[in-house]
Amino acid sequence: MIRKSTLLFGLPVMLALAACSGNEQAPAPEPTATQTTDSNFADSMRSNDRGDVQDQVAIPDAEDRPIMQAQVVLDRLGFSPGVIDGKMGLSTENALVSFQEANELDQSGKLDEATKEALQRWQDIPATRVVTIPEEFAVGRFEKLPEDPAEKAKMTRLGYESLDEKLAERFHTTVETLEMLNPNGKPATSETTPAADATATPTATPTPTPTPSATASDGAEAAPASKFAAGQQIRVPNIGADFIDRSADTDSKWRDTLQMLGVGTDQPEVTKIVADKSEDTLKAYDAEGKLVAAFTITSGSSHDPLPIGEWKITGIAHNPPFAYDPSLFWDVPDDEEPQQLPPGPNGPVGVVWIDLSKEHYGIHGTPAPETIGRAQSHGCVRLTNWDAARLAEMVSQSTQVIFQE
Repeated sequence: MIRKSTLLFGLPVMLALAACSGNEQAPAPEPTATQTTDSNFADSMRSNDRGDVQDQVAIPDAEDRPIMQAQVVLDRLGFSPGVIDGKMGLSTENALVSFQEANELDQSGKLDEATKEALQRWQDIPATRVVTIPEEFAVGRFEKLPEDPAEKAKMTRLGYESLDEKLAERFHTTVETLEMLNPNGKPATSETTPAADATATPTATPTPTPTPSATASDGAEAAPASKFAAGQQIRVPNIGADFIDRSADTDSKWRDTLQMLGVGTDQPEVTKIVADKSEDTLKAYDAEGKLVAAFTITSGSSHDPLPIGEWKITGIAHNPPFAYDPSLFWDVPDDEEPQQLPPGPNGPVGVVWIDLSKEHYGIHGTPAPETIGRAQSHGCVRLTNWDAARLAEMVSQSTQVIFQE
């Protein structure tokens, strides 16, 4: 159950991955100064906040989407609403509470008038944008993942089951939201699209040819064809904070993961994180005690409670494999065989494991982002993959970790 991994900090630390699958202004958004395209490793679907994307198409949205716009702004600022879907829910309320705390507002968790006024600073950021799915993003092996750990152990990677799922994680949303934003496979718009108007310039998305799943050569079941495809224009939540600095000392595989998740390398350095079980929230503070980020979490259960106390970070494993030991899970028969599961975004701990001084416990991602804050964990702190990746860019071995009820 204990294995070696390559860690941030460059230390060969043994990781135990068995036990779990007040300021007036809010933090400023990512810089808007124009950057050259060569300075950014993010893909061509990135936000245009730094003025370096020229090929995005301006197609007016069909509606204003005020809740989604607030979610997009909160996500950019580091107060994560979880999945961006245009709906009020637990994660969005948690994000609003944290934003309100950072701005010394009444912590109602609602889009009340004072909060709307504070968010006016970012009113020009639209809720959505239209992107073209690049060929290099759409390629890949998409296949249905088996339920049996022994069958998963035979695979080389626990990747996405479809391009649709991969796109949803890239834009911090759900497949259902992408389908809602793209009725009949075309971006929702308030105007007649060129595809429906034969006299218009042909710039709208063509009717998509579904992306087929790769043939599974190791016995895995092929997943259904995706609804979206390379070259297709689609409307997506307008997430930002996705600048990936080419000059940063970042491992190439981890950089690819950040790109895949729409997470940038420009993140605040935090000196303390506090995971609160009663609030389902992990809050991150800088050296001055300023709240700079917050994420909705899943933390423990009645069988495997969150280990209350103060802990240290011993290392960070990017894209980790998972040592599955049935003896450490109360809900798994002990006669099952231990398995070494391959890495991947759909692995039990997602794309990153932040190892703690409490044996068998860590902070990590998840293959099921929609369950964060709703399901239970085996004692660890679980976030969406994109939030876990962002947090991993903020912390270090000197970051204080506090778990509280």
